[in-house]
Amino acid sequence: MTIPATMTAIDPAGPGGPEVLQLVTRPVPAPGPGEVLVKVAAAGVNRPDVLQRLGLYPMPPGAPTIPGLEIAGTVAAVGDGVERWRPGDAVCALVAGGGYAEYCTAPAGQCLPVPAGMAMTDAAGLPETWFTVWSNVVDRGHARAGETMLVHGGTSGIGVTAIQLAQVLGMTVIVTAGSAAKCAAALGLGADHAIDYRCEDFAARVAEITGGRGVDLVLDMVGGDYLPRNLACLADDGRHVSIAFQRGPRADLDLVAVMRKRLTLTGSMLRPRPVAFKAAIAETLEGAIWPEFESGRLRAVTDKVFALADAADAHRRMEAGDHVGKIVLAVG
Repeated sequence: MTIPATMTAIDPAGPGGPEVLQLVTRPVPAPGPGEVLVKVAAAGVNRPDVLQRLGLYPMPPGAPTIPGLEIAGTVAAVGDGVERWRPGDAVCALVAGGGYAEYCTAPAGQCLPVPAGMAMTDAAGLPETWFTVWSNVVDRGHARAGETMLVHGGTSGIGVTAIQLAQVLGMTVIVTAGSAAKCAAALGLGADHAIDYRCEDFAARVAEITGGRGVDLVLDMVGGDYLPRNLACLADDGRHVSIAFQRGPRADLDLVAVMRKRLTLTGSMLRPRPVAFKAAIAETLEGAIWPEFESGRLRAVTDKVFALADAADAHRRMEAGDHVGKIVLAVG
């Protein structure tokens, strides 16, 4: 494969609105030791990309200024020490940045094979949400078969992935969403119950659905004033896992409720974690989840595909909150 010296990418000069997402020319990066260079076919769009564009999500040291946390494409070159992957292999990968470009480097351990028969535009939307949801629901939330989980944002990329993971694990999943149409979409994707938070008190509905027992696990992306309501939804020995805070990072915490019900509050940020940590998640996903895509039990849920040149419109759709599943950029 001939690798050019330069590539087309999205690399804003500074923070701003969607209009700063303009095509520019940048050097093609070289893979370092333990890395592969991927000729990008598609890149997933995620809310952290929007926050980075706004200047509200600092990049880890050494990460590219080019946004984009997940890609799918073809291996173009490999760095020293890479044994599994070869040029021509079809991969999807979690990256620390750089996805909105024709070429992107990725740690070899964070790459996964594109499931057989899956389009690159679908595969590009898998890594970020599956790494995040598995790490937080299973590793931190200790989810188990037979339990009940509450997920906010049920039609977001994270929400759809959490619904699918619950199906694989044998859990009951309750989601919240912002309209009757979105609730219907979540139910169609496999949620057991969907609550329209705009016209229903989700804590009261959870109590009704669970017969007053509450849920075993809450996966929360909202934060702020949702925290005390989430805690009210938890059963004894329940776990609350925070992965974002759209309504703010601070909240009032009733320690009496935590102590009385023996609750566990935890959370994580995936992007700053070391490569070895993410590689371990990739290995687990390949064994536990990727066969479900191969068999057809699971499918990628892609909302809309935009051209790289239309990245601004992709961000506008993300910010409008009308999507169901993943928004993706077609690159190559």
